[in-house]
Amino acid sequence: MDIRPNHTLYVNNLNDKVKKPDLRKALYYLFSQYGRLLDIIAMKTMKMRGQAFIIYHDIQCATVALRSLQGFNLFQRPMRISYAKRDSTQIVLLKGVSAEAQKRREEEREKRRRRKQAQRLAAAAAAAQAANQSVNGPAGTGGDLTNLLEQPNNVLFVKNLPEETTDAMLTMLFSQFSGFKEARRAAGGVGFVEYETDAQAAAARSAYEGFKLTPTHAMEISFAKK
Repeated sequence: MDIRPNHTLYVNNLNDKVKKPDLRKALYYLFSQYGRLLDIIAMKTMKMRGQAFIIYHDIQCATVALRSLQGFNLFQRPMRISYAKRDSTQIVLLKGVSAEAQKRREEEREKRRRRKQAQRLAAAAAAAQAANQSVNGPAGTGGDLTNLLEQPNNVLFVKNLPEETTDAMLTMLFSQFSGFKEARRAAGGVGFVEYETDAQAAAARSAYEGFKLTPTHAMEISFAKK
């Protein structure tokens, strides 16, 4: 019997080697783009490995997410998504917590994450400024990030990133392509992504140029100057 559309999505074929906090963060980043989330349930018990429940406030949002993310490669595995057999309230109660209490905990965790991210971005900004002066000479000689854009190489320069973007989020996206080595978020809504070869970097650039991380943030990708 077909499962009727509801607020909750069941996701399986997830990589069970990924740590639970990293998996939850990646799932939240992907699924929150389609609507307000009430909860994400991902447990590491033997029975629940490689599986998660995504609970939306609106059924329509759940439906759009199901269609948009079906088969998306997350940590090198294509997600299999369907509607959950149980209503979202029942799933939350199985964990012994209310949706409201879970929401408050998520909000507190998000506040702590933002504080830590602000500290990392401040350090990255200082490092970027020092590196820029080293490459382009003393301040006032006209060097800036736009001068880093030149001919093809194995490092991509990514602009127009949302404030909440992290290294882990960039890694999740760009590691879909072979040869991926590292992704680094810098201050000012930019980041750098490194591949083993120029051709591998070019393939990722071609695929993700203009990709919308949010409705108002479409990535702008160029080759960075070595």
